[in-house]
Amino acid sequence: MAQVQQSKGFAPKDAPKLNPPKNTPISLSHLSKCDGNSPSYPTYVSIMGTVFDVSGNTAYAPEGAYHIFAGKDASRGLALSSLKHEDCRPDWEDLGDDKKQVLNDWFTFFSKRYNIVGQVRR
Repeated sequence: MAQVQQSKGFAPKDAPKLNPPKNTPISLSHLSKCDGNSPSYPTYVSIMGTVFDVSGNTAYAPEGAYHIFAGKDASRGLALSSLKHEDCRPDWEDLGDDKKQVLNDWFTFFSKRYNIVGQVRR
């Protein structure tokens, strides 16, 4: 799992009951099928290789504001606060410390709201 600094203040008002994090390997091919477009698959978003199940959050559904991130490792786009298709990709290591902190904040935000279902296998 990615090493991140935990930021404070990201707890939701009504904290969901989350399952223990899983380390299940998830292929990029499978992740791409989990984009919210098929009822046969859950909706996943990956951050720094950690896969979160965001099923049920309409923001990641096909008409949702953040659907661009569904079925992908969205690390760079989240770090840049970008909804551009070209920014929705897994590489983030070359970003400055300020953008890495934004990415860490997103990781913390997701980890307090969504189940971790696995790790992207490259």
